[in-house]
Amino acid sequence: ALIEQELVLISELNFEYYFLTVQDIVQFARSQNILCQGRGSAANSAVCYCLHITEVDPSRMHLLFERFVSKERDEPPDIDVDFEHERREEVIQYIYSKYTRRRAALAATLVTYRARSAVRDVGRALGLDPVFVDDLAKSMAWWDRTNDLAKRFEEQGVSGHSQQAELFYSLVQQILGFPRHLSQHVGGFVITRSPISTLVPVENASMEDRTVIQWDKGDIEALGLLKVDVLALGMLSAIRKSLEMVNRYCPAIRTVADVPKECAATYRMLQQADTVGVFQIESRAQMSMLPRLKPANFYDLVIQIAIVRPGPIQGDMVHPYLRRRQGQEPVTYPSEAIKSVLERTLGVPIFQEQVIRLAMVAAGFSGGEADALRRAIANWGRHSKLLTFEQKLTKGMIERGYDEDFARRLFNQIKGFAGYGFPESHSASFALLAYVSSWLKRHHPAAFFAGLLNSQPMGFYSASQLVQDARRHDVVVLPVDINHSTWDHQLIDTRASHSSAASHVSQAPAQPALRLGLRLVKGLSREGAGRVEEARRTQPFRQISQLRQWAKLDKRDMEALADADALKSLSGHRHQSQWQIMALEQPRPLLQEEQHQRASFFDDGIQLPAPGVAEEVLSDYRATGLTLRTHPMGLLRSKEPFNRCKRHIDLAEVGNNRFVRIAGLVTCRQRPGSASGVLFLTLEDETGNSNVVVWKRTQEQFRQALMSGQLLLVNGTVETKDGVIHVIAGGLYDYSHELKNIVVQSHDFH
Repeated sequence: ALIEQELVLISELNFEYYFLTVQDIVQFARSQNILCQGRGSAANSAVCYCLHITEVDPSRMHLLFERFVSKERDEPPDIDVDFEHERREEVIQYIYSKYTRRRAALAATLVTYRARSAVRDVGRALGLDPVFVDDLAKSMAWWDRTNDLAKRFEEQGVSGHSQQAELFYSLVQQILGFPRHLSQHVGGFVITRSPISTLVPVENASMEDRTVIQWDKGDIEALGLLKVDVLALGMLSAIRKSLEMVNRYCPAIRTVADVPKECAATYRMLQQADTVGVFQIESRAQMSMLPRLKPANFYDLVIQIAIVRPGPIQGDMVHPYLRRRQGQEPVTYPSEAIKSVLERTLGVPIFQEQVIRLAMVAAGFSGGEADALRRAIANWGRHSKLLTFEQKLTKGMIERGYDEDFARRLFNQIKGFAGYGFPESHSASFALLAYVSSWLKRHHPAAFFAGLLNSQPMGFYSASQLVQDARRHDVVVLPVDINHSTWDHQLIDTRASHSSAASHVSQAPAQPALRLGLRLVKGLSREGAGRVEEARRTQPFRQISQLRQWAKLDKRDMEALADADALKSLSGHRHQSQWQIMALEQPRPLLQEEQHQRASFFDDGIQLPAPGVAEEVLSDYRATGLTLRTHPMGLLRSKEPFNRCKRHIDLAEVGNNRFVRIAGLVTCRQRPGSASGVLFLTLEDETGNSNVVVWKRTQEQFRQALMSGQLLLVNGTVETKDGVIHVIAGGLYDYSHELKNIVVQSHDFH
């Protein structure tokens, strides 16, 4: 019945070819073993599910087809499909080859002025000193809001002291949010029957073999053109690579469909917030919610992903849901109709689809009217008509016997969703990938981390953090080695023999070791790494000179390998490697025989002392971005003032509301739009990652340390609740000078 209703509507609206076009693209990707999955409102459709565009069965969820297609809505459907981020270009080129670049093109996206770009461009236009303009632009932190601009100008000495300063400040304010340039959309494709240039100007993209039109997403929607979103998702690449590795020693696991459903051990891991690297639930906010919500099945995971969003937070839906889930508050429903919509979320609206259904069952909206309400919610703040629905919604509910106060409260909750509401269909699609990545981490951590590392850059965490977490999960990590490492990180079977249980899903064999790959070595070319792998096929390298001759590496590649200590098996340590490379001469084609003979007695007998641990750690970070030796905080722990700082592992014993001093490397700065100006820091030490909350007043007081500090010492108060530990910062102090030459890459998120 469900699919018949959809097919009738699709036929009435003449959308058959659109669905088949998307299905053809997905079919091509799967024929090439490219992992892909539809998401967004398309996951509401049974037709999309049957065409294998999406993976969520609408009959098992409370999804809503009107969220995707409705007769009242005079616009085509919008299907978003995620593909592996490293192989999406193959899909893009398939579309171009099938439809030609005359009839297929990417949409544009409009890039507008933000604080830093406005300061730079206005300063350049006015002919101001480039050094001054650069300093001023750098003083603008990414979390600064428009009203912070005057304060930054004053700090840099640009207030009202001159006519030029006033002009500068005025022009910067005027162009904030103004269009700066067009760029290509992340993946929105327009495919037309006639040449696309007859509709809109077309230009070549900066990327090779791509064509872009000059209309953006809004223009395309306004004109009613069909658009297919061909999007890139790093986790799909990581999952595919991890599953391929697992399949080598566990043949029963080949595809996502082979992953066991509803694994209790996997959910226990999630309840402990052990989710570094896991899709969608790896952020600080998600980790804080997991021990409170305690997901125990797939639908809990759908809620988990959706509830840590600005919509439910601003609509004050998070705490009522948690209280009801924990039995601290009774679950009540004003009517059976509303119970049918909200029962699965304990009487609290969390998803966009629930808002639409509530409007239909409680206020008498038609499917199209309810979808118009959804669109008004989504466009809140951009000429939205949301407030025009208030009277119709409240009047409709009162006429159906609901209390006026309840109607007003419901509308206020709907306003909380404005601009941020998360669809259940979207959350369900993401929850599938979240579950698969969680299962891989729980049962096959070596393959999980190898897949993630081979798909970098992606996600919240650096390679260093991922490797540390892998070791905390008892994965043996082996260093980069010129005789054993390939370009990619690989699994090494360290077991004496394969057990008979190796192919059984529920009894995974002992974990293989993880050998780090040559891709980590900064400055090493991909071509050079390929020649290394080819040259050692017949026999391993014995001398550094053999590596140079057999792999035909240039001096830069040789130095990069030595700096990364990848030649340790040939020379003993990096100092000796660097010494021997200094003595190598540039290849001379006319003297090949002479140089080859000299290589046989290349060792001059000089043995340099090995570097100390601290120097090794510094060199590891410089050359590869991570170390398998002591963590930098482990080296500093005995020094003042770090000897008076608690480690991450000690925070649980400090107690709630107690003073604490911690220190660590800054690995993440985050200031969500829903956090009322609060900034969240992640500090990493030798035992784990600590979450630090920085209130707005503290941000202003310690702004410079926050903006540029790589190693911070934080004085604050421990806050412990439901197993979640935060440090509320009272003071932040920059000790980056202690790191000397270590470069720590922080991931900053808006």
